[in-house]
This record gives sequence, structure tokens and C-alpha cells, in this order.
Amino acid sequence: MINKQWKASSVLMVVCIFFIALNMRPAVTAIGPLYNVLLESLHISNTKMSFLTSIPVFCMGLFAPIAVPLQKKLGTKTAITLLILLLALANGLRFLKESYGLLVVTSFLAGFAIALIGPMLNAYIKKKFPTRFTTVVGIYSFGIGTGATLSAALTVTFYRHFDGSWTIALGSWSILALSALIMWYLLVQKEEQKLSGKDENSEHVIRNPWKSFRAWTILIYFGLQTSLFFSVMSWLVPILQDKGYSLGEASSILTFMSFIQMIGNIVVPILMEKWTSRIAWLFALGVLGILGFALLWVGSGTLLLMAVFIIGIALSGLFPIGLLLPLDEAETNEEANSWSSMVLSGGFIISAIIPIVIGYCYDITGNHTVTFTIFMIIMLAIMVTTYSLKKSSL
Repeated sequence: MINKQWKASSVLMVVCIFFIALNMRPAVTAIGPLYNVLLESLHISNTKMSFLTSIPVFCMGLFAPIAVPLQKKLGTKTAITLLILLLALANGLRFLKESYGLLVVTSFLAGFAIALIGPMLNAYIKKKFPTRFTTVVGIYSFGIGTGATLSAALTVTFYRHFDGSWTIALGSWSILALSALIMWYLLVQKEEQKLSGKDENSEHVIRNPWKSFRAWTILIYFGLQTSLFFSVMSWLVPILQDKGYSLGEASSILTFMSFIQMIGNIVVPILMEKWTSRIAWLFALGVLGILGFALLWVGSGTLLLMAVFIIGIALSGLFPIGLLLPLDEAETNEEANSWSSMVLSGGFIISAIIPIVIGYCYDITGNHTVTFTIFMIIMLAIMVTTYSLKKSSL
């Protein structure tokens, strides 16, 4: 009976983690499908538009280190409840009016909430599911991918359904956050300060990740792959529109890529339960990514769709591996907290820079040649960090 109750409790926790994960991207990725709409409506530059993606990502890095102390102080349930409420508020405020300033403020609030939720759930997954954390992280990343897919698929649909109102299209994502809030608050048992107690391996000397070359390599890798994700989600639609596609066609292709990512987010971690070499996966995904971006650069028609398909596969695997690498290195729960916090913090700060650089370069050049060059450089840099991780593990 106890075992059955434990299983039911575990399944319930996984379901709640999934629904929270659904809300970890729409506040950011809903901007991309309406990029040109917002650009024209608000009369701003591409550089300013890029800030709407970069601000929340920068916040994810800046505020990630305070996640664990807040979790210890308030408890898991209370802390995440308040943060989901803040995320719902950030999305909901976008209903109010067409204002660039309001979008900046709500992007900051959303980024703050997401910054703290991520490390909390990452550390909690490691603690609650010590033998199956690869699979649960896969479900978590699947939820994030699903949320990104939904935002790519439905934001333009909302925009059209509500007579071209982008405020409603963006504000509607508050409903998803409120749904997750209700589920989390009602169904998850109280988890007060469970991570603040002594670690089960308290006699083990805790390694400081900030002094570890391997931790810094993982941080750089995470920053590169996250930069790639947010840049692609922000710029794929305008890139496709520059290639002659309509808004509807471009958003459909973005949805297609997001759907591939969504499936890969769960399939790749499950496959990694059988084929466990993270390095082999990273090399394979890196080669796919280089091929995909090369085809996106020069291709059209069927080749372009093939490129988007390949990029979706590459991105779908790179992200969950980025979440798993610090957990693989951690020997105790406390190390899981500190390594994840460091990697997410530094990685997201790195990834906040690239979309702004792309926007600035596009303002200057008026074409996406530099954009594609940046994509290829990032993929090559990911291969270099993968090689470095392989060398440091020998």
C-alpha cells in the first residue's frame, strides 16, 4: 500500500513538473511569431525588439543563484506557487495596452520567475528521483518544448482570431500559467524546507563549481546551446519572411520545428537511458546542427523544410543534455544545487547577448548573412566544448 501511494505521489509530482514546464518559455517565445507585427506597431528598431527576448533570458542567469536560498526559506511548494503567480501576472499585464515599456517590464518579471523556478525544479528532480532523474528531466524538457511549440503555433492564431490584437495574443498565455498554478497548489503536498536539511552525504567535501574547469566548460556549453534556441525562436520567422514566406507560412514552419523539438525533448533522454554517453550524443547532434544551419542558409523549398527538421532534432537534444551534465557531475544533493545554479546562471547570461547582437547586425546590414554566420559559429563552438568535455573526462 505504501509503495502504491509513493508511486501515485511520484506520478502526480511528474505531472505537476510537466505543467509548470509548459510555462517556462511562452512569455519569451511568443514574441518571435509576431516579431514584424510588433516592430511595425511599436515603431522600434530590431535592436530594441531583440531586448524583449534577451531581457528575460538575462534575468534567468542573473537571478538563478538566489533560487536555492529562497527555496530553503519558503519551502518548495510556497516558493514555486508565488513564482508561477508572478509569471501569470507578467503575461496578464500584456493585456493592458500596446506599449514597448510594458513589454520590457513584463519580460523582466517573467524572466525573474523563470530564473528561480528552473534551478528549484532541477534540484528537486535530482533529490526526489535519484535513480530516474534522466527520464524525469526528459519529461521536464518535453514540457518546456511543448510550451514553446504551443506559443509558436497559437500566438499568431490568437492574433488573427482577436482581430489583429497582439496584446490579447500575448496576454492569453497567463491562462496557461494560472492553470499550472491551480494544479500545483491543490495537488502537490507541502514541501517545507526539504532541501535545507543535511545532505545524506554530509561528510563528503562539497566541490566549488566556480573553481572547476569542467563546470566552466559545461556552463559555456549550456550558454551556447541556449543562445541558439532563443535566437532561432526569435529570428526564424523574420528570416523566413525575408525569404519570401508570409507571416502565416513562416509561423507554421516555426511551429513545425517546435513540434520536432518537443518530441525530441522526451525521446532523446529516454534513448540516453540505453545509450548513456553524453559526449557521443553531443558530437552527433553537433554534426546535425551544422548541417541543418548550412541548409537553412542556402536552401529553399523542400531543402529549407529539411533544414528546419534537422535543426529541430539538434536543438531538442542539446537542451536536456545541458540540464543533465551538471547533475551527472554532482555527487551530493548540495552539489546538484550549486552546479545547476552556476551552469544555469552563467549560461543564461551568455545566451542573453546573442539575440541582441543579431538584431544590431541586422539593423546595420539589412540582411541575415551575419545571422547565419553567428549560428554556424555557435554550432562550431558547441563542438569545441564537447571535445573539451571529452578530454577533461579522460
